[in-house]
Amino acid sequence: MPIYSYQALKKGKEVVKGEVTASNLKDARDVIRKMGLVPTKIIEYTEGKINKSEQIKPLSLNEKIDFISTLQILLSSGIPAVESLMFMEQEAARKKIRETSRILKTQIMAGSTFADTMARFPKVFGYIFIGLVKAGEESGELEKTLGRIKDLLTKQANIKAKVIGTMMYPTFVICLAFVISIVMLTFVFPAFKEMFEMQEKTLPLITTLMINAGDYLKTYWYTIPIFIIFLGVFIYMIFNWEPAKRVFDKFVLKIPLISNLVMYSNYSNFMSVFSVSYDAGIPIVDCLHLAVTTLTNSVLRNKISSAIIKVQQGLQVSQALRSTKIMPKMLLFMVATGEQSGRLGDMLEKAVNFLDKTLDGIIDTITKMIEPVMLIVIGSIVLVMALALYLPLFQSYMT
Repeated sequence: MPIYSYQALKKGKEVVKGEVTASNLKDARDVIRKMGLVPTKIIEYTEGKINKSEQIKPLSLNEKIDFISTLQILLSSGIPAVESLMFMEQEAARKKIRETSRILKTQIMAGSTFADTMARFPKVFGYIFIGLVKAGEESGELEKTLGRIKDLLTKQANIKAKVIGTMMYPTFVICLAFVISIVMLTFVFPAFKEMFEMQEKTLPLITTLMINAGDYLKTYWYTIPIFIIFLGVFIYMIFNWEPAKRVFDKFVLKIPLISNLVMYSNYSNFMSVFSVSYDAGIPIVDCLHLAVTTLTNSVLRNKISSAIIKVQQGLQVSQALRSTKIMPKMLLFMVATGEQSGRLGDMLEKAVNFLDKTLDGIIDTITKMIEPVMLIVIGSIVLVMALALYLPLFQSYMT
């Protein structure tokens, strides 16, 4: 979600500034008013008016990691930012990184700070990246902050790879089963149709259904790509159309084991950003605003956003998160212990390790369960096809 910078009146006279996350300007204004403030100015981070030649193309997660790693190494060696970007512009292996370095170098040489330059491209770098860079630049520890960002993105890449790797096997099996079923219905069953009709007997229901399905697909074959396109559009709408996504996000949290995968992967990203931004010296409310942008599930994001409002009103982070009734108790205990002992940074790091281990266990469990489930699916398809083919033959032998 976008981040909005605001200026507001507190108790009608005191001017306060801050940032909130919201889906649009109206929601941002409502969030500020719920905090007991009167908004006077709200600005969204935007890319502004930039020439097409100065537009940065979106970077993949791996390209961002490469960009940050190289820049962090150069800055740690004492090389100024402009010279580091100039080197990357000439020597970087990937074209996108060279072009990105060129544009950033040009903007900085024109008088912009490193953070302000990146803030012009929020769709490229993301609000988390921009917020952390800004904090690192203001504290004089930009290279350390880039190292934290690199570790954060590497962790997110690992989680993404684990989840994708877990889903690849069932996706492949389902697609293979779909193709085999289409081939059987379109070519195999029609070949047996004449032989079955010669028996002059009533065919079993399952055989009749398969033959009719084969005849339909052979005549109206174009419905197959139409179905695939429709399925692709449907999936796209679920993940991109906000009303459908809200329904899907709410539904997926009710599925055993899958709900744990969704929740703990979201919590892991949330706490990782919270920990990194807190270590970078960012105010705790701003840390929470940055962290909440990592939540992909709208139900979790809305509940955590409501907790952030309570923190802004003076409630402790652990108490605000507990009020959502969605956070693991161990996580809440760690955050509360960190607040009480004054070692919140250390406890946040331990909370991240706890979440990572829990998430690894969930992924391992799902991976182990996928194989027998897929065997059942494939076995069921084979059984149905076999019964449809052989039941008429057994019927003829028995008479």
